[in-house]
Amino acid sequence: MAFTITEEAYQSILRQAQEDAPVESCGYLLGPDKETVSFNYKMTNIDHSEEHFSFDPKEQFAAINYAKKNGLKVVGNWHSHPASPSRPSEEDKRLAYDPNALYAILSLAGKYPVFNAFRIKDNEVVERINLR
Repeated sequence: MAFTITEEAYQSILRQAQEDAPVESCGYLLGPDKETVSFNYKMTNIDHSEEHFSFDPKEQFAAINYAKKNGLKVVGNWHSHPASPSRPSEEDKRLAYDPNALYAILSLAGKYPVFNAFRIKDNEVVERINLR
């Protein structure tokens, strides 16, 4: 399955992650279908941590309502790794509950940002998709 992300959505994610660094940033990936990300629904890392993130449950409901009102699907979620590679940590894998969702990670650790998405099932990465 081919996945795409619009330039506008990617730039929104990149700006948010850069502004929030060194704290991990996060959001929901929304789009017109399950293969296209066209909107970054910005969320707050309520842990305010440089090493992990947690969504605000109220913002999660707001994101789902926003998607429904605007005819969009929740494709998955994303978070940043300000100082580590774009790959799921053990905690990321353990907390991935939906094998159909896309779990994307934007790394700011290198010279250039790296944005990969993953499908995770039973604490194992079963698919890796390079988004940027």
